[in-house]
Amino acid sequence: MIRDKIIQTLLTILLYKAPSIHLSIEEQKLCKQLYEQTLISSNNLIPYNLPFSKYKFLYYLVHNESVLFHGSTNKNIHLFEPRDQTLSNGKMTTAIFATADPIWPFFYATLNKSKIDGSIRNGSISPDGKQWFHYYSLTRATLANKPWTSGTIYILPKKAFTYKQSNSLQFNEWISTKHVAPLAKLEIHPAEFYFLDKIAIHQADEKMLKTWLLYKIRTIFKFK
Repeated sequence: MIRDKIIQTLLTILLYKAPSIHLSIEEQKLCKQLYEQTLISSNNLIPYNLPFSKYKFLYYLVHNESVLFHGSTNKNIHLFEPRDQTLSNGKMTTAIFATADPIWPFFYATLNKSKIDGSIRNGSISPDGKQWFHYYSLTRATLANKPWTSGTIYILPKKAFTYKQSNSLQFNEWISTKHVAPLAKLEIHPAEFYFLDKIAIHQADEKMLKTWLLYKIRTIFKFK
């Protein structure tokens, strides 16, 4: 559709495209072996030892296993419970959030919520559900608090979630209104977050549209 192409062009200008990911047959075999070994072990912590980035491993999982992801700095969640949350459209819901994006959850896995001062703005969005674009923005006060820490990305069963698709911009956002037990979990460190050097600074009271319009410029020139 022409509208989708126009939106995609705007997103390309304003935000950052998700990287193209390719896994060789051998790399796919390694991913499959590691995941299956974790599922049958007594410990659901994935002992990651593969010679490539963890987001590529998650990419394999989301395209070959029926799973989604949830990032958190809490490393010991045994059962997820629905909580009051705000959807990407601004509506309130009581649910568990997850995503099929292999990069977005790194942000939540490495951002220490106790260090947040003001709002946080981020997302994985698409006009067509095929090409995804990312943005990440914090207040200057939050960045001054040095908010990055190690955390965990939880692997969750996709069947427990519903995709919250929009008619225009789609956020890679899935929700569940029931309790969900993780299948496995992966330890994450800030340096492993693909867009760590693409964090912008926004003013606490500014409109979201301004954050989007200035996002990429701010990451390049580092001003608010």
